[in-house]
Amino acid sequence: MKKNKSLGRGLDALLGEIDEAYENESSNKDVILELDVADIKPNPYQPRKEFDQETLLELANSIKKDGLIQPIVVTQELDGYVLIAGERRLRASKLANLPTIKAIVLNVDEKQVRSLALIENIQRDELNPVELAYAYEELLKVYEFTHEELSTKIHKNRTHITNTLRLLQLSKYTQDALIAKKITAGHAKVLVGLSERDQMLIVNSIIGQKLTVREVEAMIKSMKNQEKKEETSTPKVEVKSYDFSALKSSFENVGLKHKISKNKLTIEFESQEEVEKLLQLLKK
Repeated sequence: MKKNKSLGRGLDALLGEIDEAYENESSNKDVILELDVADIKPNPYQPRKEFDQETLLELANSIKKDGLIQPIVVTQELDGYVLIAGERRLRASKLANLPTIKAIVLNVDEKQVRSLALIENIQRDELNPVELAYAYEELLKVYEFTHEELSTKIHKNRTHITNTLRLLQLSKYTQDALIAKKITAGHAKVLVGLSERDQMLIVNSIIGQKLTVREVEAMIKSMKNQEKKEETSTPKVEVKSYDFSALKSSFENVGLKHKISKNKLTIEFESQEEVEKLLQLLKK
């Protein structure tokens, strides 16, 4: 599929439009609207899921005391507005029980709303490593970028993007530990590729024993060496085959259900009468 390069250029233009709106908010070129907080819906594409309540409360108190320094950014819909940028500011204003909030209104479509929400959070470094990985993945899907193209657009190192995306391969247990800051991104990266069971074992060891990344790497290396040793030391047992044809014929004659493999014969009983039939066969 041919990539639509104009989408990337459109994204740059929109980001510039937001920056320009912020820079010129006090001039006559841009109108800053005072919108009812109740009329603003959250961005459905907001990548950030974790919000620290303590810092939100601090921001709420600051806004209540000194006012909102930087407006939020929204786009208008038929029944109100959808937030593009400023999730923390909106949440803090709600905590402060403020009825209205200053907002810049942009004319953008749904795809642009989706992208701007991701970009704004990435540029502000407000996402945890897992949320950041999902944000990168979403942008790759929306614009069909390569990792290199995304790196250029968001001014992040390509290796960083690739390594961050690898965190999505981790088990939910490991991702949750990373989000909760029980383990670091460095710990998480060396766990990629391990089974869920091994990840859980190592995550618990990191938390309980305060292991460094190097100690975790050594632990993983030791586990893999042990697995290889067990594979080479365990002799392969050849499964022999037996001729069950005579028994098979006898069971079929009396109507007994059975299953046959190379060295196993399994009989299934549906009644006591069938048990008696087998006993009669054994007595012959």
